[in-house]
Amino acid sequence: MALKKRKRVTKLADPVKEYPKLSQAQAIDFVISGKRAEGVRDRTIRDYVKMWEYFTDWLNENYEVDYVNDLTAEVFRNYINYLKYDKQRYSGHKFINAENQRIGLADTTININLRTLKAIFNWLYREELLEVNPLENVKLLRQDNVNDLTNCFTDDEVKNILSIPDKRDFVGYRDFVAMNTLLDTGLRVGELLSLRGEDIDFKTRFITVQPDKSKNRKVRLVPMSTHVARMLLQLFTENQEHFKTDRLFLSSYGEPLGQNHFNKRLKYYAEKAGVNAKKVTAHVYRHTWARSMILNGCDPFTLQKIGGWADIRTMRRYIQMSETEMRAGHDQYSPINQMFNQK
Repeated sequence: MALKKRKRVTKLADPVKEYPKLSQAQAIDFVISGKRAEGVRDRTIRDYVKMWEYFTDWLNENYEVDYVNDLTAEVFRNYINYLKYDKQRYSGHKFINAENQRIGLADTTININLRTLKAIFNWLYREELLEVNPLENVKLLRQDNVNDLTNCFTDDEVKNILSIPDKRDFVGYRDFVAMNTLLDTGLRVGELLSLRGEDIDFKTRFITVQPDKSKNRKVRLVPMSTHVARMLLQLFTENQEHFKTDRLFLSSYGEPLGQNHFNKRLKYYAEKAGVNAKKVTAHVYRHTWARSMILNGCDPFTLQKIGGWADIRTMRRYIQMSETEMRAGHDQYSPINQMFNQK
C-alpha cells in the first residue's frame, strides 16, 4: 500500500502593512472624531484644534510637508525652539498689541502645547494610522520646581478685595457671592459657574458637583458655611424673580456667566483693592482656600476629598506656605518646644 506523501507546510511571511497617507486636515479630523467617540469634553477638543492650528501654521511657513507621516522628531524640536526663542506672545490676537509683548513663550506654555501634540500623535499611532510616532522620543522641557509663595491671598488682601464690590448692584452682589463661595468651598471656576439651584441643599449645607462638571467626572459633595448658604439662597431667590433659569451665576441679561469674563471681574476687584503684584484668577481663590484650610487645622485627607483631587500629590502643590507660616507651625508643634513648655 502506497503511503501518501506529506506536503511541506511553510509559514507564509506576514504581508507588509500599508499605512495611509494623512494630510494635516485628515489627521486632525480622525483624532477629533475618535476623541469625541471616547467622550472627551468639548473644551479638550477645542484645545486640540487650537494647538494643531498653531503647529500647522508654523509648519507650513517653514516646511513643505504634505503628509503628517513625513514629520520627524527634528521638526518638532525645531518647533519647540521657535516657541521658546522666536515666538512673539499674543501674535495675531484681536485685542492685544503683540508689538509690546516679549519674545518667547514660558516653559509651562510650551509644555502645554507639546502635551497636546503628543496626545494627537499617540492616538494616531495607537490607531495604526501612523507607522512611526515622531513625538515618541521628544521630551517635555524641564522646569525648575520652585515654590510660588505669591499665589495665595493674605487675610488682609481678602478683606480688602471683598470690600470692593457694590452689593447694592446686581453684578456687584453676584460677584461678592461668587468670591465668598470660592473662598469657602474651594470650587473650581467651571464648577462654580455651572451651579444650579438643584445642586444646592440649603438645609444640610452641601453643594453637589455633578459628574459632567467635575474634573475627574465623579460626583462630589462639598460642604459650605451658613454664611455662604444664606448668600447663595438670596442670590437664587432674586434670580428667580427676574430670569427663567435655575442657574445661580448669570449676566445682567440672564445669560450664563463665562469663565473669561468672571476672571476679568476678579482681576478688576483685586486691582481696585491694591493687589497688583499677583496674577489674579479664580484659581488663586482655590489656592487660598486650600492653604487656609490646612493652616486652620483641616487634615489633608478631608481637604483632598472636598477639593476633588484624585492624587494627594497634586493637592500638595496647592498648599504652599511662607517662611512665617512654617516658623509658626514649627514653634507650635516642635517636640522640644512641647517638652520645654511642660516644665
